[in-house]
Amino acid sequence: MQYETSKQYILPFVSEHVDLSKPLDILELGCAEAGVLKAFTDTGHNCTGIELSEQRIKLAKHFLEEEVKSNKIRFSSTNLFDLTPGKDGHLYDLIILKDVIEHIPNQKEFIPYLSSFLKPNGKIFFGFPPWLMPFGGHQQLCRNKWLQKWGWMHLLPRTIYRAILNIGETEQVVIDELLEIYDTSITIERFNRICRKTGHIVISDKHWLFNPIYKWKFGLNPKTVVSPFRNLPYIKNFYTTAYYALVEKK
Repeated sequence: MQYETSKQYILPFVSEHVDLSKPLDILELGCAEAGVLKAFTDTGHNCTGIELSEQRIKLAKHFLEEEVKSNKIRFSSTNLFDLTPGKDGHLYDLIILKDVIEHIPNQKEFIPYLSSFLKPNGKIFFGFPPWLMPFGGHQQLCRNKWLQKWGWMHLLPRTIYRAILNIGETEQVVIDELLEIYDTSITIERFNRICRKTGHIVISDKHWLFNPIYKWKFGLNPKTVVSPFRNLPYIKNFYTTAYYALVEKK
């Protein structure tokens, strides 16, 4: 799913402002099994995937065995905050964060730090579910089938939300993760405001009514939010299931 989503939707979106005809150095944070990066290695780019889960890195190396052997891709479990921008050639033409920024605390500090790993004219791709959309709280991660389907449950006050999770969810690790996402929640407006205040420009964006990955999850053809509905402040967060943005430093 991640590979096809990247190949059919992320790569074309990025290519509108990034010349992908020549080999680029690309970094993805939270690369999981590297399905997104696979689409870029297939088109001749040099990729690095950072993933804190050793098990997922193991799977990624298995799935992309040939790419690893040919040095088209390398993986690391090192936290980005433990790296020094520019050291050992760690600068990139493109950095990818798909379904990651909503998990990151201190986003005002993180985005400028992230852009310090860019080469001149480098870009950052962000893709995330806005907090106010039906499952912006990631409650689909719950083991409880009723909580999985409770749209907008995460918009309840934190104390009530936590109490419901404690009653209905059996896995404490899931509860902790959902509460972390609650505390780092990000809307489209907040994301754009952080970019402006930290000296970054959103040069292109796209609002998805049906997230492209729903094509493989639910059989729904991807659809974008049409004008004027994509221009309605705040309200658009409720029906935009995925937001794509390409960002550069001023």
